[in-house]
Amino acid sequence: MSDRVPFNAPTLAGKEFDYIRQALERRHLAGNGHFSKACHGLISDFTGGGRALLTHSCTAGLEMAALLCDLGPGDEVLMPSFTFASTANAVVLRGAVPVFVDIRPDTLNIDETLLEAAVTPRTRAVCVVHYAGVACDMEAISAFARRYGLLVIEDAAQALHATWKGRPLGGFGDFAALSFHETKNVIAGEGGALVVNNPRFALRAEIIWEKGTNRAQFYRGEISRYTWVDLGSSFLPSEVTAAFLLAQLEQSREITRARLQSWNRYHAALAPLEQAGRLRRPLVPAEAGHNGHIYYVLARSAPAREAMLARLGELGVSAVIHYVPLHSAPAGLRFARTPAPMPVTDDVAARLVRLPMHLALTEADVDRVVAALGDATR
Repeated sequence: MSDRVPFNAPTLAGKEFDYIRQALERRHLAGNGHFSKACHGLISDFTGGGRALLTHSCTAGLEMAALLCDLGPGDEVLMPSFTFASTANAVVLRGAVPVFVDIRPDTLNIDETLLEAAVTPRTRAVCVVHYAGVACDMEAISAFARRYGLLVIEDAAQALHATWKGRPLGGFGDFAALSFHETKNVIAGEGGALVVNNPRFALRAEIIWEKGTNRAQFYRGEISRYTWVDLGSSFLPSEVTAAFLLAQLEQSREITRARLQSWNRYHAALAPLEQAGRLRRPLVPAEAGHNGHIYYVLARSAPAREAMLARLGELGVSAVIHYVPLHSAPAGLRFARTPAPMPVTDDVAARLVRLPMHLALTEADVDRVVAALGDATR
């Protein structure tokens, strides 16, 4: 159908082409130029003041965090299985082991009450994922990490401008990784950032980011020449990417407000279907200020989910599932450890449906999706 409601539609914020032209005119297209630095400042402000470094993806930010944690063979990192492969890959690439912990049935975030049972003498860090831009219980997780001397990584790929008790996500962990992939609220096509909130890691993060060299110190005039001093890789995006991203970041609060309007319209309109027992809407704790990143529903069962998706497709609505749990994936079985059953993860992954959510979504589109869901859940 030509009039389908698309699941995602990348949308310009306004100044992207102007800023890209300026980047070309400045004749500095490699990373860490004017536009990168402007992005760093905004990201730092938005996440609570940590040291922000643009990366070519959130995946790269997570890989930098794994390097900064000094993970090695035999080390373990606690994390949810209900996440994208990058969360686990960053750990496995260092020779360490992801240890999967089940999620909460309300937020679909890691269940902080199960962390204690998963700790071993080999545990070095806990990596949390703020699913759909809804916060994990960061007070409980931070207290747990302090008790065991663990580092905290926030996979905040979906969480820009979301909060926990008024504090911005991305500002709680020692490290946080953000995504600007085209499916996120704020986009650069591909792109990401690492936020370093623990100052003792700031200089090393910069060195890893600069391919293991102390080039940034050289450019600041702190040393007379730069050289290879540590592990590192090519994590920087180009200035063209940064220019596009800056236009988005400057409008990011307006983007968030617009997405929340669509999210709230879905939420209100779907209440009768939930009350009738035909689906379940998202649950957001009072302490969590979310950002409207994902609107999902949970079908009554796995077969009901498949029937729902088929009918939505017939009605011109592009709705999709989400993660196949990593603990049951081929690489998860090979590289990771799952010390306890994962009933919530298995159940949610089989029933979840993500609805269209993007800046081009109109009120009429939302109403059409809601009507289609009414048909698809009879």
